[in-house]
Amino acid sequence: MTGRSLRLRLSLAAAGLIALALVLGGAGLFLIFDAALDRRTADELDQTARFLAGQVAFGADGAMTLEQRPADPRYAAPYGGLYWQVDAADGQRMRSRSLWDKALDTPPRPEGDDAEPQTLDIPGPDGGTLLAVARAVQVSEPRPPVTILVGLDRRQLAASRTEVLRLLAPTLAALAVALSLAMALFVHRALLPFRALRDDLGGLREGRTTTLPGRYADEVQPLVDDLNALLDQRARALKRAETQAADMAHGLKTPLAVLSALGRRIAPLAPAEAAEIERQAEAMSAQATRALARARATAAGLERRGAAAAPVVRQIAAALDRLPGSERLDWRIETPDIVVFPASEGELFEILGALMDNARKWGRRSIVVSAHGNRDSGAITVADDGPGMAADERARIGRGVRWDETTPGTGFGLAIARDLSEAAGARLKLGVSEFGGLEATVSWPAPAAD
Repeated sequence: MTGRSLRLRLSLAAAGLIALALVLGGAGLFLIFDAALDRRTADELDQTARFLAGQVAFGADGAMTLEQRPADPRYAAPYGGLYWQVDAADGQRMRSRSLWDKALDTPPRPEGDDAEPQTLDIPGPDGGTLLAVARAVQVSEPRPPVTILVGLDRRQLAASRTEVLRLLAPTLAALAVALSLAMALFVHRALLPFRALRDDLGGLREGRTTTLPGRYADEVQPLVDDLNALLDQRARALKRAETQAADMAHGLKTPLAVLSALGRRIAPLAPAEAAEIERQAEAMSAQATRALARARATAAGLERRGAAAAPVVRQIAAALDRLPGSERLDWRIETPDIVVFPASEGELFEILGALMDNARKWGRRSIVVSAHGNRDSGAITVADDGPGMAADERARIGRGVRWDETTPGTGFGLAIARDLSEAAGARLKLGVSEFGGLEATVSWPAPAAD
């Protein structure tokens, strides 16, 4: 997959959104846990304050006493993290041994008797911060309420938060990986209709079908319908173009035949003019034939099928070998059956017919037709031992220009072969054969990898 892959971009976007959602969710969970921990701790401290309220008493002399102290050993250890303190209105104070020689700052007493407890943060005896609960309690009439203060060092709560965070982080990370993999699988399955569409397009390109078959997902089907409509419209347009080209070619036959007849009639009186008329008529006929071949090649593009090269080569060689003057030639066919040209059999007949006929006209004794490749890629070469062509002449053929004016038909056949090769996705290259003559190679590449 590349950076342009829709699957990769969707998977990365989903992974990023999942990670963001889990980070925000983890932060929210941590905040909820933090608030719940404070609330629960405050409830436990209030329970201790209620316990102390039930133990506070005043003697006959007005001295404040505490019948029973909380049992948690942290209240007895110096700076043990848990602290309590009871303050009377007349200045009497009792405190836990954990405060040692320190005292807690008592908050202002709330209005009313037995008011709701206050939850607040106050400085601790050893420089820390305490989460504290302050409760005003009416112990006996007519004495004013006493203030009971119970606190816990927040550093002990921090340890609990750290433990939760230590467990939460890897859990969320594992969940992010699992959700990302699940989303990648989901994206893969969601894009399966496009994979099926690609396969059907491959069948269309190879000529197995002329339209996109089957039903697709509702989101993809409108695209398929539009493509089928476009293919149908293009097929009709190409058919019209082929018909028009054929009509043009056939329409020119009669005027050309008349010109040729006139040329032959005036040949005894004006041989030079007659020869010129014959050449021009032949050139016009070749141009019409070339236009018709182009139209057929373009129209066949939508119905292209692979054509085995070996039987086509053998049929053309057998037909050419029966022409006058061919008895001097030795045809050597080296074309394996595995080679398949990416076009219709008719197109391959026209391409190789032009190349092999050109070799027959110019070859002296030997013509070699060889091929290599398979169903996906390959090349077919036609080589002769004739005079060959100079580089500038081969370039003129590449531009579709007739290069020889002395041999009938020469030049336009090669140009037509070039046009048909390009229409089939192949390439015609002209060079020098091992015999010193012309070597024409039609090559085609393998389809691009997905």
